[in-house]
Amino acid sequence: MTESSVRQPNRLINETSPYLLQHAYNPVDWYAWGVEALELARQKNLPILLSIGYSACHWCHVMERESFESDEIAEIMNQYYVAIKVDREERPDLDKVYQSAHQMFNKRSGGWPLTVVLTPDELIPIHVGTYYPAKPRQGMPGFGDLLKRIAEIYKEKDKFLPEHSTAVKNAFSQLKATRSEVDIPLDAQLMQRAVAHLIQEYDPVFGGFGEAPKFPHPTQIDFLISFWQRDEHPNHHDASRSFDMAIHTLESMAKRGMYDHLGGGFYRYSVDAKWEIPHFEKMLYDTAQLLPAYVDAGFLGKRQDFHSVAVQSGEWAIREMQSADGGYFSAIDADSEGEEGKFYVWTTDELNSLLDQDEHNAVMIRYGLRGTPNFEGKWHLRIVNSLDDVALRAGLDRNSVKNLLDKAHHKMFAARSHRVAPFLDDKVLASWNGLMIKAMAKTGRLLKRTDFIDSAERALEFIRQRMWQNGRLLATAKGDKAHLNAYLDDYAFVADGATELLQARWNDSHLEFAEHLMDVVQKHFEDPETGAFYFTSDDHEALLYRSVPTHDEATPSGNGVAAQVFLKLSYLTGKMHYRDIAVRIVNALQATATQYPSAFGSDLLAIEEIINPKSTLVIRGVKDEMDKWVDACIEAGAQNLSVYPVPLNAERVPGMIDGQPEIPTTPVAYLCAGWTCSAPCHSLEKLLEILPGKKVR
Repeated sequence: MTESSVRQPNRLINETSPYLLQHAYNPVDWYAWGVEALELARQKNLPILLSIGYSACHWCHVMERESFESDEIAEIMNQYYVAIKVDREERPDLDKVYQSAHQMFNKRSGGWPLTVVLTPDELIPIHVGTYYPAKPRQGMPGFGDLLKRIAEIYKEKDKFLPEHSTAVKNAFSQLKATRSEVDIPLDAQLMQRAVAHLIQEYDPVFGGFGEAPKFPHPTQIDFLISFWQRDEHPNHHDASRSFDMAIHTLESMAKRGMYDHLGGGFYRYSVDAKWEIPHFEKMLYDTAQLLPAYVDAGFLGKRQDFHSVAVQSGEWAIREMQSADGGYFSAIDADSEGEEGKFYVWTTDELNSLLDQDEHNAVMIRYGLRGTPNFEGKWHLRIVNSLDDVALRAGLDRNSVKNLLDKAHHKMFAARSHRVAPFLDDKVLASWNGLMIKAMAKTGRLLKRTDFIDSAERALEFIRQRMWQNGRLLATAKGDKAHLNAYLDDYAFVADGATELLQARWNDSHLEFAEHLMDVVQKHFEDPETGAFYFTSDDHEALLYRSVPTHDEATPSGNGVAAQVFLKLSYLTGKMHYRDIAVRIVNALQATATQYPSAFGSDLLAIEEIINPKSTLVIRGVKDEMDKWVDACIEAGAQNLSVYPVPLNAERVPGMIDGQPEIPTTPVAYLCAGWTCSAPCHSLEKLLEILPGKKVR
């Protein structure tokens, strides 16, 4: 029996967040963020110790074991502070505020766990850090010692706090998105400058951008692919480089240790520059964003292996990340049985006992399992040799090698499934579900996987039934409970997923739902001074700072995605004011984007769409006949287009073609750019002639 199993639970036992529940048996007198905790801190005039993390966070687990499970440190926390634990995935609003404070205080980005000491009245940060060990180590103070020092300093708060609070509030006031006093034209060169900057940051040896730790940055990959697909470029060399950088990065991540070669799905980041050893947690949002990139790059680069990655990862999402009710879960932990990566790695003895001689030889060559193991005495799989190289070295033909590896993978996956699995965070987040709905709808549509489209529709229906209440969206759901005001990302990402589903299966209700979502955004999130949108609604809890998301982070900018969705809705509904909203958003963000354009990929895609709209294809007809036309267009290279197959029984049709006089008896297609469409095309042969040219490498 463990010590925690005989303790009385603290208040977190009543929460729905799996992360908060992980701390329910700490000796710390934890509170969740809310009126009770904040009022108690004010009444007792005690500083707040705010700890922000998430369930799949390795260093959060380490700090819990070292400090929050320590009776000695818990006594300090309980005596001198009101301790509040926050799940950053449920409360990204709080996380954004105090991550910004970390940047201000320490002149570098923060991370998780985030450790903040706040004043009880105005919630002003006094101290901001991340992980602290229980005892002093490697220049870091021991957590208990640090808390005692801060508590002593707080006794003298009257001497320093007024000036400190004013300085912090002034610093936050400078973070707001700013708009030029005069309207200036949208800058068509921002995309070119963003590519030039990414070329400078690009790792030409291993792919990716920057140094270790190396993150996938899917929004930048998506931006590079989209940039290359444009027809005209002032700098053809940079355009070519944009595609090469995207392909190389995708290839490196898929081959090396960032990808789960047995089960599908991507890990969060690589601890080294070679993409070899990952931080083993799997976040829904990473794979959701990478899926469409592998689909697009697979077509454009004639890479069947990329499509295999997309399919395997989509199967992983259905198998491991989707609830019986349809919602997608949030994350899978990096740790199992207290060890990071234990679920995924292999010993030589395990492989010897599991595989026959031919299978073992093929696996050893394919993954380079010779010499010293690459992760703490064990092997983490990464592809070292191509199938052709394995065949050559094994003295077999390529098909035989593939069959051997398939058999070996099946045995290894089955054996792995009997291990103690990492913790699954089974809460459903609206925003991350929106990303995965879009990914599964697009992957299913282009790779002819109807089960993927089914999966996306089930997730959207879950959100509509469980998380859309009284005309407003809720941010998170677990079990029978959905709660918390939704954020900008929730509305924008879900609406983006719904509009993507329209391309897979037209459904009037999906379009109507997307409109409802974005109408709420316009009504409750707009910053009237700039035209962009706040991260929180006007009826949200008042915090120290109300942020306006500008640049992409681990997920796209909510404003960038909102601008893209408003543009799509302007085409689909014929309502021009949606386009006006998109223009206001990008006008508000353009000045900030100019300073560091490569971090604004989602915003730049919206700017480019306003300046130079992509082609859109609308097809009307009987489903079976429309499907043949859609398949032929995809085969001809139209996977780059937005394609809306609208059945004859649809009550709504895309606004670009609204007003067409008759319901066709045979398929008819309209090729549009913005609101300008071609004459009705009644022949598939003619349609293929007028499609934009197929662009591949």
